[in-house]
Amino acid sequence: MPRSRIIALTNQKGGVGKTTTVCALCGVFSSKNKKVLAIDLDPQGNLSFSLGASMEGLTIHDVITGRCSFDDAIQRTENCDVVASNILLSGSELELNSAGREFILKEKLEPLKYRYDYILLDTPPALSILTINAYVATDDLIVPMTPEILSLQGISQLTDTILAVKKYYNKALDVRGILFTRYNARYLLSKEVEDMADIVARQLSCKVLETKITHNIQVAEAPAHQMTLIRYAPSSRASKDYVKLAGELYPEAMQ
Repeated sequence: MPRSRIIALTNQKGGVGKTTTVCALCGVFSSKNKKVLAIDLDPQGNLSFSLGASMEGLTIHDVITGRCSFDDAIQRTENCDVVASNILLSGSELELNSAGREFILKEKLEPLKYRYDYILLDTPPALSILTINAYVATDDLIVPMTPEILSLQGISQLTDTILAVKKYYNKALDVRGILFTRYNARYLLSKEVEDMADIVARQLSCKVLETKITHNIQVAEAPAHQMTLIRYAPSSRASKDYVKLAGELYPEAMQ
C-alpha cells in the first residue's frame, strides 16, 4: 500500500488563503474517494471550524504534548477526518522544549502514514515550533499568497527557514510552488507581484503555479456552512480552480 502524501500550506502572512486551500483540497481529494486527514496546527482553529470539527475535547495540542495519540484525537466529519485545534495550542512554544522537539509531529504521524492517501497540514501565520514541525514532517510545501506586496514579504521571511529545514532536518522536503489566491488578472499589481514572486520561487527552487485561484464570494461563504468549497458550490469558478490545482500538483488523485 502506498504511503500518505503529506502536504503543508505555509506563509508567515495571515489572510493569504492557507486554511481556505487546505479545506478546498480536502474537498477535492475526498470527492475522488481518497482517504483524507486534515490537521489544524493553527491555535485559531479556523480549519477545524470550517470542516465541521469540534474544538472541544482532544486536539492536536494533546497529541503533540503526549496526552493522547492521533487515533484518540481524530474526528470523522462529513467532509473528511480532522484533528482539531484550539487556543491551548498557542502555549506549545513553551511546552515543547525537549531535545528533538522539531521531530515530534513527524514521529507522531508514523502510525498514520499508510492509512490515508493525503494528510494536509494547516500552519499558523507565524514562524514557530509548530511551523518547523510541519516542515520537518511534510513531503510537500505549497505557499499561498495574495497578489500584494505584504503577502510576498511573508514568503521572503520564510525562505531562510525553509532552506535550513531542507538542509538539516528534511532533505526530501519539496516546495511544490507558490499559489496565487484571490487573483484578478485585470489588475496591473497582480502581474507586478507575480514577476517578483518568480524571483522568490527561484530561491526556493520551485515555480509560481500555473493555476491561480479566482476571487469568489463562495470561498468566504463555504466555512459558514462548515462545508468544503466543492460540496458547497461545485460549479463556482474558485471550486473549478481548486480542482485544476489538484490536477496540476497531484494528477494521480484525479484518476
